[in-house]
Amino acid sequence: MPAATLDAFLNSYLGPPDELRSAVVATVRQLTQAATKIRNTINQGVLGTAFAGTRGANADGDIQKDLDIFADDIFLDAMRHAPVALYASEELEQPVLLDRQAPLAIAIDPLDGSSNIDTNVSIGTIFSLLPATGAPDGNPAASFLQAGVNQLAAGFFIYGPQLALVLSLGSGTHVFVLSTRLGTFVQAYESRIIPQRTQEFAINTANYRHWDEAVRLYIDDCLEGTEGPRGKDFNMRWIASLVADCYRILMRGGVFLYPGDKRKGYRQGRLRLVYEANPIAFLIEQAAGAATDTITRILEIEPESLHQRVPMVFGSAREVARITRYHIEPSAIGERAPLFSRRGLFRA
Repeated sequence: MPAATLDAFLNSYLGPPDELRSAVVATVRQLTQAATKIRNTINQGVLGTAFAGTRGANADGDIQKDLDIFADDIFLDAMRHAPVALYASEELEQPVLLDRQAPLAIAIDPLDGSSNIDTNVSIGTIFSLLPATGAPDGNPAASFLQAGVNQLAAGFFIYGPQLALVLSLGSGTHVFVLSTRLGTFVQAYESRIIPQRTQEFAINTANYRHWDEAVRLYIDDCLEGTEGPRGKDFNMRWIASLVADCYRILMRGGVFLYPGDKRKGYRQGRLRLVYEANPIAFLIEQAAGAATDTITRILEIEPESLHQRVPMVFGSAREVARITRYHIEPSAIGERAPLFSRRGLFRA
């Protein structure tokens, strides 16, 4: 039996007439068209007109690349043709009002993994669809200050060996791949389930000296392998591309950590809650995984500002729960006895 196309999947989601569902479907279709244009530009690499040149910094202080701005322009233009009231982006200080009568608000990271643009590593686009609330032209940010549990849909495109769309409409996490032969997205994986247990973690260990003790202890225990309290060997991965790390975890399990640390500007983490952490957490939970800020469920956090940052841990549910225990009740981890008696593997 041939795999379902994205169009067939979206049509099955529609069901009886429903304004919000119809709006979600129309918006996802516009997003796929925009992502395909961006994929075509990325495929040209340095031969194209928009690639890895530096523009300056965005409203939150991060370096902008030419491709960041190009992608943002493409998605913003696409949303002008979708039932979207408000468009909020990593690249813009304030949301853009598009259609005050439309039912949706979209929060987007137009190009995740910018540091990898010129190294031919997978990058992507992350998006979150929310119901537009209040008076859009009164306080445009209000629609984005909702807890992630209110998301109607979330997903990301990954520009890698294939152009893939990871999408959840609130009932499972599904993966579609663009078929150049058919000229459409085709379902590659239905309702991904992340294994509860794992032997693989993703973290940037160059920041070890800046981490809180709980994170150091967790990584120490993993690195000690079969000789340590975990009693098994772990592999480490770190791509510095959120979509690529998330895609790997959806495919084979694992856990991702981007904790806050002691560096200036990193205490509250670096990932943006509204348009990075929330959509990723939505996808992960719909795949039977878990996502926290090391302690609190990401999707329950009430945003205080559009560009708010947050620490993040996500992936295999039992491993995420274990990391939480390292932070709040380390004495409950029975195999660590006594908990604080050993010196870390990286310590002198």
